Amino acid sequence: MGGCQPPSFERIGGPPIEWDALRGQWVLVNYWAEWCQPCWEEIPALNALDSAPDITVLGVNFDGVTGSELSALGARMGIEFTLLAQDPGPALGWTSPVGLPATFVVAPDGSLREARFGAQTEAGIRALMRR
Repeated sequence: MGGCQPPSFERIGGPPIEWDALRGQWVLVNYWAEWCQPCWEEIPALNALDSAPDITVLGVNFDGVTGSELSALGARMGIEFTLLAQDPGPALGWTSPVGLPATFVVAPDGSLREARFGAQTEAGIRALMRR
């Protein structure tokens, strides 16, 4: 990525996501792993949030699984939201999480509102968005 170029991120099964194109909506960047039980528990809530018109959920596999293996893993786990092929954190100035699950909540203006750890609920995320 060039110094002046806004970041874009490769995703599984689709064109790259232009970070700036997500302005005006909430973005949840969720770090997960297959071995993480709370990650499995929050998938239905994240799928529901992703179906809202003003929210985009982006999944990042903590273990670095990529390509068709990542696509198959996401399908096996019931993940319906977009899976990124790379961790966007470094390009966005974020420190990678040390615990899972981790959800970075980005406000419509592009600012990082909060980093949350542990399984998230739809009600909990919506309450944060109303603050």
